[in-house]
Amino acid sequence: MATCVENCRAKAPFSKYVVNIPQPDLSKCSNCTIPANGSSDAAGDDVWAKIQEEARSDVEEEPLLQNYYVDLILSHNSLESALAAHLANRLNLSNLMPTNSLLELLLSIFSKDPEIGRSARADLRAARDRDPACAKMVHCFLYYKGFLALQAHRLAHRLWAEGRAAAALLLQSRTSEVFAVDIHPGARIGSGVLLDHATGVVIGETAVVGDDVSILHGVTLGGTGKKRGDRHPKIGDGVLVGAGTQILGNVEVGEGAKIGAGSVVLRAVPPRTTAVGNPARLVGGKENPVRLGTRASLTMDHTSWSDCVI
Repeated sequence: MATCVENCRAKAPFSKYVVNIPQPDLSKCSNCTIPANGSSDAAGDDVWAKIQEEARSDVEEEPLLQNYYVDLILSHNSLESALAAHLANRLNLSNLMPTNSLLELLLSIFSKDPEIGRSARADLRAARDRDPACAKMVHCFLYYKGFLALQAHRLAHRLWAEGRAAAALLLQSRTSEVFAVDIHPGARIGSGVLLDHATGVVIGETAVVGDDVSILHGVTLGGTGKKRGDRHPKIGDGVLVGAGTQILGNVEVGEGAKIGAGSVVLRAVPPRTTAVGNPARLVGGKENPVRLGTRASLTMDHTSWSDCVI
């Protein structure tokens, strides 16, 4: 099988575009392990090495996927190179520009901003560690549209920051069409972020999302329609936002807070506090220590909170 993999590498359609992307400084990443004497292209990059290992394992189990895995993973020398090629294929702007031109654009962004690669690795770890359905990081890399949409946003955000609004909006528009995730390129998003399922997620221009945040499908971080300028939510580190939640306006959701599914949040939520309902009510947490021992109309999506203890 190893011989077959090596033979297929030369046939990969993007092989001439595989370039040496400057690798991120992994010494800044507390979760990275750096082998003392690594000889492979993935040496010093535990995430990329693990993805390649998982890809080879999948090919061994399912030989029909060999060309697919070689093309998208095993023919590349870095996560950045593979991710740029994968996104160029998925976004497929051939009616507007050749796919190879889009690939070159994405590669150039990765080359200029190593932080994007560091954040992508943190996002992959987040999926592995926080999504029970994610058995392998390679599956997240290949198939999870929340992950892919988030990486496309990171690239568009870099273009936006450079003043290249037209190119950034083109990426945003196509990403929304392909992945059903609409993130304005002006939004600022931290690392270690999990967009779980992701369908219908909308994040506005002036929204800020911290590190290690988990957001489920159908979530809107939007404006109220009554203000201009800085008008979108600010989500602290470690926040969990349940499915179907609407957080509207320039409101702050504090570090470690949890927002129950289907909630509508119009006011600030203190750190490490749980909020549920429409409009959202604070039901527990360090800043609002409530023991839920009564029904108190705390129901959501037909699920009773009467037995919960916060």
